[in-house]
Amino acid sequence: MATTKQKEAAKRNLKKARAAQSDRAHGEDVPRRAEGMSTAEENRLSDKDFAFPEQRKEPLSDAKHVRNAIARFDQVEGVSDADRDRAWKRILSAAKKYDIDVDADDWRELFKGGRAKKK
Repeated sequence: MATTKQKEAAKRNLKKARAAQSDRAHGEDVPRRAEGMSTAEENRLSDKDFAFPEQRKEPLSDAKHVRNAIARFDQVEGVSDADRDRAWKRILSAAKKYDIDVDADDWRELFKGGRAKKK
Protein backbone atom coordinates (compact mmCIF):
# COMPACT_ATOMS: atom_id res chain seq x y z
CA MET A 1 0.00 0.00 0.00
CA ALA A 2 1.16 3.48 -0.78
CA THR A 3 1.70 5.95 2.00
CA THR A 4 0.09 9.38 2.10
CA LYS A 5 3.43 10.96 1.21
CA GLN A 6 3.79 8.69 -1.85
CA LYS A 7 0.24 9.46 -2.97
CA GLU A 8 0.86 13.20 -2.68
CA ALA A 9 4.09 12.92 -4.67
CA ALA A 10 2.31 10.91 -7.36
CA LYS A 11 -0.43 13.55 -7.60
CA ARG A 12 2.18 16.32 -7.95
CA ASN A 13 4.03 14.37 -10.65
CA LEU A 14 0.80 13.72 -12.52
CA LYS A 15 -0.12 17.41 -12.36
CA LYS A 16 3.31 18.40 -13.73
CA ALA A 17 3.11 15.82 -16.51
CA ARG A 18 -0.34 16.99 -17.57
CA ALA A 19 0.81 20.62 -17.60
CA ALA A 20 3.84 19.76 -19.75
CA GLN A 21 1.69 17.70 -22.11
CA SER A 22 -0.77 20.58 -22.45
CA ASP A 23 2.03 23.07 -23.09
CA ARG A 24 3.47 20.81 -25.81
CA ALA A 25 0.02 20.41 -27.36
CA HIS A 26 -0.26 24.20 -27.54
CA GLY A 27 3.03 24.56 -29.40
CA GLU A 28 5.47 25.26 -26.58
CA ASP A 29 8.88 23.65 -26.69
CA VAL A 30 8.98 21.87 -23.33
CA PRO A 31 12.08 19.68 -23.05
CA ARG A 32 11.76 16.21 -21.62
CA ARG A 33 13.42 15.73 -18.26
CA ALA A 34 14.54 12.18 -18.92
CA GLU A 35 17.50 11.41 -21.11
CA GLY A 36 17.28 8.76 -23.75
CA MET A 37 14.60 7.46 -26.01
CA SER A 38 10.90 7.81 -25.35
CA THR A 39 8.57 4.85 -25.73
CA ALA A 40 7.07 6.45 -28.83
CA GLU A 41 10.52 6.84 -30.38
CA GLU A 42 11.37 3.24 -29.56
CA ASN A 43 8.08 2.06 -31.07
CA ARG A 44 8.95 3.84 -34.34
CA LEU A 45 12.20 1.88 -34.72
CA SER A 46 12.19 -1.03 -37.12
CA ASP A 47 12.97 -4.53 -35.86
CA LYS A 48 16.42 -4.42 -37.47
CA ASP A 49 17.37 -1.56 -35.13
CA PHE A 50 17.40 -3.91 -32.13
CA ALA A 51 20.02 -6.40 -31.00
CA PHE A 52 17.19 -8.88 -30.39
CA PRO A 53 14.71 -7.98 -33.16
CA GLU A 54 12.12 -10.69 -32.44
CA GLN A 55 11.80 -9.53 -28.83
CA ARG A 56 12.52 -5.86 -29.67
CA LYS A 57 15.15 -5.75 -26.91
CA GLU A 58 18.25 -3.56 -26.76
CA PRO A 59 17.92 -0.79 -29.38
CA LEU A 60 21.08 0.02 -31.34
CA SER A 61 20.08 3.46 -32.60
CA ASP A 62 23.14 5.40 -31.40
CA ALA A 63 26.46 4.98 -29.60
CA LYS A 64 24.90 5.38 -26.16
CA HIS A 65 22.41 2.58 -26.81
CA VAL A 66 25.10 0.31 -28.22
CA ARG A 67 27.21 0.77 -25.08
CA ASN A 68 24.13 0.06 -22.98
CA ALA A 69 23.34 -3.09 -25.01
CA ILE A 70 26.85 -4.40 -24.33
CA ALA A 71 26.66 -3.54 -20.64
CA ARG A 72 23.27 -5.20 -20.19
CA PHE A 73 23.76 -8.13 -22.54
CA ASP A 74 24.06 -10.60 -19.67
CA GLN A 75 20.77 -9.34 -18.18
CA VAL A 76 18.58 -10.18 -21.20
CA GLU A 77 16.37 -13.13 -20.34
CA GLY A 78 14.18 -15.41 -22.41
CA VAL A 79 16.46 -15.71 -25.44
CA SER A 80 18.36 -18.69 -26.81
CA ASP A 81 22.09 -18.98 -27.45
CA ALA A 82 21.37 -18.72 -31.18
CA ASP A 83 19.51 -15.44 -30.54
CA ARG A 84 22.49 -14.21 -28.53
CA ASP A 85 24.90 -15.14 -31.34
CA ARG A 86 22.86 -13.12 -33.85
CA ALA A 87 22.44 -10.23 -31.38
CA TRP A 88 26.17 -10.14 -30.65
CA LYS A 89 26.91 -9.84 -34.38
CA ARG A 90 24.45 -6.93 -34.62
CA ILE A 91 26.02 -5.26 -31.59
CA LEU A 92 29.55 -5.62 -32.99
CA SER A 93 28.40 -4.20 -36.32
CA ALA A 94 26.74 -1.23 -34.57
CA ALA A 95 29.83 -0.74 -32.37
CA LYS A 96 31.99 -0.54 -35.49
CA LYS A 97 29.55 1.94 -37.05
CA TYR A 98 29.69 4.22 -33.99
CA ASP A 99 33.45 3.66 -33.41
CA ILE A 100 33.06 1.89 -30.06
CA ASP A 101 35.81 -0.42 -28.80
CA VAL A 102 34.52 -3.77 -27.55
CA ASP A 103 36.83 -5.64 -25.19
CA ALA A 104 34.96 -8.95 -25.24
CA ASP A 105 35.67 -11.25 -28.17
CA ASP A 106 32.59 -13.37 -27.50
CA TRP A 107 29.31 -12.66 -25.71
CA ARG A 108 29.94 -15.58 -23.34
CA GLU A 109 32.67 -13.52 -21.68
CA LEU A 110 29.98 -11.08 -20.53
CA PHE A 111 28.23 -13.78 -18.49
CA LYS A 112 30.91 -14.00 -15.82
CA GLY A 113 29.04 -12.83 -12.74
CA GLY A 114 25.88 -11.95 -14.68
CA ARG A 115 22.32 -12.46 -13.49
CA ALA A 116 20.73 -13.94 -16.61
CA LYS A 117 20.81 -17.64 -17.22
CA LYS A 118 21.83 -19.05 -20.59
CA LYS A 119 19.26 -21.36 -22.20
